[in-house]
Amino acid sequence: MYETTVQTCFGKLKGRTENGVRIFKGVPFAKPPVGKLRFREPQRMEAWEGEREAFQFGPVCPQPDRGLPGESTGVEKSEDCLYLNVYAPEEADGDLPVMVWIHGGAFYLGAGSEPFYDGTQLAKQGKVIVVTINYRLGPFGFLHLSAIDDSYTSNLGLLDQIAALEWVKENIAFFGGDRHHITVFGESAGSMSIASLLAMPKAKGLFQQAIMESGASATMSEKLAKDAAERFLTILDIDHHHLERLCDVSDQELLQAADQLRTLMGENIFELIFQPALDEKTLPLKPEAAVAKGAAKGIGLLIGTNRDEGALFFASDSELLPERKINEILEEYMGKEAAEAAAPLYPRSLKGHVDMMTDLVFWHPSVVFASAQSQHASVFMYRFDWHADSEHPPFNKAVHGLEIPFVFGNMDSLEQLTGTKAGEEAHLLAKQIQAAWVSFARSGNPSTDDVSWPDYDEDSRKTLIFDQEIAIENDPYSEKRKLLTASNLQV
Repeated sequence: MYETTVQTCFGKLKGRTENGVRIFKGVPFAKPPVGKLRFREPQRMEAWEGEREAFQFGPVCPQPDRGLPGESTGVEKSEDCLYLNVYAPEEADGDLPVMVWIHGGAFYLGAGSEPFYDGTQLAKQGKVIVVTINYRLGPFGFLHLSAIDDSYTSNLGLLDQIAALEWVKENIAFFGGDRHHITVFGESAGSMSIASLLAMPKAKGLFQQAIMESGASATMSEKLAKDAAERFLTILDIDHHHLERLCDVSDQELLQAADQLRTLMGENIFELIFQPALDEKTLPLKPEAAVAKGAAKGIGLLIGTNRDEGALFFASDSELLPERKINEILEEYMGKEAAEAAAPLYPRSLKGHVDMMTDLVFWHPSVVFASAQSQHASVFMYRFDWHADSEHPPFNKAVHGLEIPFVFGNMDSLEQLTGTKAGEEAHLLAKQIQAAWVSFARSGNPSTDDVSWPDYDEDSRKTLIFDQEIAIENDPYSEKRKLLTASNLQV
C-alpha cells in the first residue's frame, strides 16, 4: 500500500493504492447541506488549498441503525454527507469507462461506503473506474417542501445524485476516466433513482448508459407529497409561514418526526412515504411515461430483477395485510379493472404477499420500463435466479439484493450474507455477471465471449436467466404480464 495524488478541479487529493487499485475515499462533491443549506439544492463546492487526504469514507446521511451484515460500521452519521469514493485501476490504457453506483435502501437507508459496494474488484478485473456516492435520504432528501413554499425545491436526493454525476463528468479524466463514457448503475432505490434520472431534464447528458437492478419507476403524486410535507410540519409544530424554523431542529428530531409520519400515514412495504415525487420543476412526468416519449433516447439500458425479490421482506411470522389493503394496493398499482382481474394471483397468505411484492414493486415495473425504452435505444433484460444452497430462508431463494456481491465480485460479502461458502459455480457466475456489466459499460452491449445476450423487444421479450447455468427465455411469465398490464400501458 502506498499513497497516490491526483489533481482535480477543486484541488489535490491524496489517496492510497491497494491491490493494484487507486482508492480515494470521502471526496466532497457539493457544499455540506447544513445550516441554511438544509432542505436546499446542492451547491457547487469551493476549492481547497494544499492536499486533501482521501483515506477515510465521508459521513453518511442520518438514518436508523439496522445492524445488517455489510452495513457501514464506524462511519459517522451527519447531514454533511455529500461525498463519493473513486476506485481506479493503477494501470490504465487510455481513457477508461466509468461506472457510477447509486445505492439502495428504500430512499431512507444506506451509503456508498457500505462494504458490499467496495469497488476494488470490479475496477481491477474490469479495467473500469468505479465511483460510489452518497445522497440525502428520508426527510433530508425526500421531504418535498416545494409543494408548500416554491422557494424550496423537491427531490433533493435526486439532485444530489445529479451533483455527483456533474462532479464525475468534470473531474473523472484526472483519474484516467472518459467523461463521455459514463454508466450509472444501481439497485432497488438506486435503480428507481436511475429511472427518475432518465426522465429528469437536469440529468441530460451526464451519462450514456444505465444499469437498473431490481427497481424501476417509483414516484408519489404531488398531492401525496404535499400531504406528507404538511403533516411533517404539524408533527414539528411549524406553520407554513415559518419554514426557516426547520433549520433549528436537530437531525434526530427530524428522524423521529419522519418515523411518526410513516406511522401516521400508514406506510407499509408497498407504499413509501419518502421517495421521488412528481414535480413540475424537477420531475414533471412519471419516469415510464417520460421514457416512453423519448426522454432518454439513445441511452442504452440493461435492466432486470431477481426471481424471488419479495422473499427478503416477509418472514414466516410477518403480519399479513388485510384483504381490503391488498385490494387498495392492487388498485393503486394498476387501476380498478386490472386489479380485480389480478386479485386471484395474490391470496392473503405469506406466498401471496411475497409474490405481490416481487411482481408489483420490482418485476412488472421493470418490464414496463424496458418496453418503453426499447422504442428509443438498445435494451437488455435479465432475471437473476441463483440462490444459496441452504435450507434457511431467505437466501435459499433468489431474494432482493442477492445479485450485488456478484456484480462487485465481493464473494466474501456473499458468504457473510448467506452464511454458506460460495462454491465454484458461484465464483464462475460472478465472473460472468461482472464481464457482462463491464462489456455493457464499455460498448453498450453486455454480450461476452461466453454469453451472447440478445436485445429485448416487445415481440420476443428475450430475457437472460442467471443461474447455475445461463439460459435465455422468451417472454417469461407472459400470461401474468398481460394480466398485470393496465389498459392504458400497452407493454
